[in-house]
Amino acid sequence: MELQGTVKRITEIQTFTSGFQKREMVILTQEQYPQPINIEFLSDKINLLDNVSEGENVRVGINIRGREWVSPQGETKYFNSITGWKLDKVTENGQEPTHAAPSQSASPVSGQNPFASDEDDDLPF
Repeated sequence: MELQGTVKRITEIQTFTSGFQKREMVILTQEQYPQPINIEFLSDKINLLDNVSEGENVRVGINIRGREWVSPQGETKYFNSITGWKLDKVTENGQEPTHAAPSQSASPVSGQNPFASDEDDDLPF
């Protein structure tokens, strides 16, 4: 899945006692009712946020993860998280700035059928 929006906030790297690291980014979606979406970048993916600044438009490849937790009282709760695995900056028109537009050939287009004059046609139909 992908999300696209404007970077609203980027947090500092959080390091836990186990050595696990994460960094979070909040993007504001670009729709009729914009939504602030918190996306976690884990372990080796935290470096993706190094070249992004608040206010930039980005496209993020995401995975949605869920987990189950049982409270000491025996109540089961479910939690979801969104983790990012890919990050691209985008321009105002929604295109990635690092990719060039495909070139179009300059050959003229005619309205004639190029196969209409084949008199040596051996096909039975």
